[in-house]
Amino acid sequence: MQQDNKRPDVAVVILNWNGEKLLEEFLPSVVANTNPSVGRVIVADNGSTDGSLTLLSGRFPDVEVLKFDRNYGFAEGYNRAVKHYADRYPYIVLLNSDVAVDDDWLSPLHAFMESHPEVGACQPKILSYRHPEQFEYAGACGGFIDRNGYPYCRGRVFATVEKDMGQYDEPLRTFWATGAALMIRSDVYLEAGGLDADFFAHMEEIDLCWRLQLAGWQVWAVPQSHVYHLGGGSLDASNPRKTYLNFRNNLLMLHKNLPLSVGRRTLFRRRLLDTLAWAKFVVTMDWANAGAIIRAHSDFRKMRRTYTSFPSSDLLHTDPPRPNVVADYYLHGRKKWRR
Repeated sequence: MQQDNKRPDVAVVILNWNGEKLLEEFLPSVVANTNPSVGRVIVADNGSTDGSLTLLSGRFPDVEVLKFDRNYGFAEGYNRAVKHYADRYPYIVLLNSDVAVDDDWLSPLHAFMESHPEVGACQPKILSYRHPEQFEYAGACGGFIDRNGYPYCRGRVFATVEKDMGQYDEPLRTFWATGAALMIRSDVYLEAGGLDADFFAHMEEIDLCWRLQLAGWQVWAVPQSHVYHLGGGSLDASNPRKTYLNFRNNLLMLHKNLPLSVGRRTLFRRRLLDTLAWAKFVVTMDWANAGAIIRAHSDFRKMRRTYTSFPSSDLLHTDPPRPNVVADYYLHGRKKWRR
């Protein structure tokens, strides 16, 4: 039962597109473990053509459904959902459809945001649904970014994922919070422009968190709440479409969020590093992913023209300097966040 005498502060919005099986497996956990005095569970449907809507009306009649006419992608789908609910809920949680949650998972996030007015967004600890003893790739225990723009996490650096032994159980200010379970102030989301719809999917939450910080807000990880993410619910890690989106969107993110002169230097280094990634795919004869990198750079050159305003603050090259994660990981063997 999700109704209460007082409207809760938080809209927990699950974006769905043809995810009937994921909803059937994961939604019961979210409905059962979301404190109705804190949050309202909502499914925003991106024009599904499978049995998602039938499942929702039959098995989850108390879950509010916001229906879109077509698939707007992750970014624009959430933009439309947040705009729809922002005047009713001061906080929004963007929750992936392949996330299971523990009892009263939402309360620690809500309490943290209420007691820290300087924080614009936060995330819980993200554990693996299949292997709950370890962190999950997409977000782990808080996201960071290195001097070349490569994202990594407290608990996950590139392909190395740590076991959760309580080593990261302190709340910590981070650079980005995962879109798998992102809590954000509704008005801050709208003021920042929301997720960049041109990204369609992947890295759009890092871009948003970067813009939040440029506007003076902080981003934190709050491990007192933890959830379990399946991961790969939309695209497998080796899928060329995912490779394309990750490479293209990372370039766009650097271009739009750095001062113009700094961005040019950073992007030059990234082109060299991306060439190494392309060469690795060529050597292993993975032509599909090698081609995805070429397309990503080609489309970036076209899309960057739409961004004409650049910040004066450089949040990437700070003092003390951010690490070079590629060198640390591959040359020095530093494969854990605390190293």
